[in-house]
Amino acid sequence: MDPVTEVEFPSAPEAGERTPDQSVLANLQLVWDKRRSLYRVALWALAISTVIAFLIPNQYESSASIMPPDSMNNNAGSMLAAMVGGKTGSSTDLMSMAGNVLGMKNTGALFVELFRSRSVQERVVDRLNLQRVYWKRYKEDARKKLDGRTDVTEDRKSGVIQLTVQDRSPQRAHDIAQAYVEELNRVMAQVTTSSARRERIFIEQRLITVKSDLEDAEKQFAGFASKNSTLDIKEQTKAMVESAAVLQAQMIASESELQSLQQIYTGNNVRVRALRARVDELKRQLQNLQGTDASLASDATAPDQLYPSIRKLPLLGVEWVDLYRRMKIQEKVYELLNQQYELARIQEAKEIPTANVVDSANLPEKKSFPPRLLIILALTILSVAGAAVWIVRSERWQQVDPQDPGKMLAESVWKAAADSGRAAWKRLRRRDTASQSSEHGL
Repeated sequence: MDPVTEVEFPSAPEAGERTPDQSVLANLQLVWDKRRSLYRVALWALAISTVIAFLIPNQYESSASIMPPDSMNNNAGSMLAAMVGGKTGSSTDLMSMAGNVLGMKNTGALFVELFRSRSVQERVVDRLNLQRVYWKRYKEDARKKLDGRTDVTEDRKSGVIQLTVQDRSPQRAHDIAQAYVEELNRVMAQVTTSSARRERIFIEQRLITVKSDLEDAEKQFAGFASKNSTLDIKEQTKAMVESAAVLQAQMIASESELQSLQQIYTGNNVRVRALRARVDELKRQLQNLQGTDASLASDATAPDQLYPSIRKLPLLGVEWVDLYRRMKIQEKVYELLNQQYELARIQEAKEIPTANVVDSANLPEKKSFPPRLLIILALTILSVAGAAVWIVRSERWQQVDPQDPGKMLAESVWKAAADSGRAAWKRLRRRDTASQSSEHGL
């Protein structure tokens, strides 16, 4: 015969034992019976959460969007893609692969890191005096707090970088976001190592040297011209030769007239003496203009002469032309360097990677935090839920057997903690009473 198959039937619950459904219903019934207490808890929680929500200061957000400039890495990637060849659709992949192989970094990621850099953030802290605003003793602590209130994200598809700054003041939030962009451009201008920047620095150094040489040449030329009364050797020689010719002609005419008068009159005649004096004066002027051999030995012009003599002009002309040529060369070099310097500055401004502002920092009109209604509702609901859990747990705790070891341990711990709290409170009260008595006694 086949063995009898034993079938197990679910056993009926013992007396006093509840099923899960019954426990849930009992808890709901208990909460319903204590609904008045829950109402009071809800009202108190609503009032307290409202106060807490309105004590939280408002926070405002100002955001700015920038687009990084086209980097040289993309050009290098394009060149590599053109060299490899292929379809147009794969050029982007080739560019990215070339950038990865060569270790090139994305410009957007570079700008994100620059926003987070210590140099930019410390400049913003100093510019807006955030160390005093944030009540921080050290600049590093103020910078960390600023970093905590700053969020920088990059859109991988478009490459646009979003900068968001949070602050209690809407105007200060706008100023911080604007200062971030300006200080970023300033740092980029300082750390750039473009060829135009190196050329501009070299020309600046050359300008300083050439300007010094030009000033020295001008001083030497002016000193020589002042010492020897030489303004323009060529024009001065021409004018002096013409003057000497005029004096020579006047002297010959006067001598001829004097000779004719001497044949008619005696030497004591007034006209003869006047004409002889005129001839002597013309000879003296001509002698001064032509110079003598003794005047060639002296370097400077004689005190009684306004200009150097004709004999001395060729000797002075050599040094004058040399000094004049040196001064003109330095002037031309300085002029050319100034032109190159301006061109280098323009080229440097073109090569400096500057952030292109898509959306400038806005002045926030409404707060971004806190959501007061949400805070009030969340705290009220949590308080009511906590009160309901407390009611259910208290009811179950009362139903536990008084001789249960766990309940006895918990009650003893609670009693000991309560006794310690009351004893500490009594000691504090006695200390306050003693201090007050001593003050009154004094």
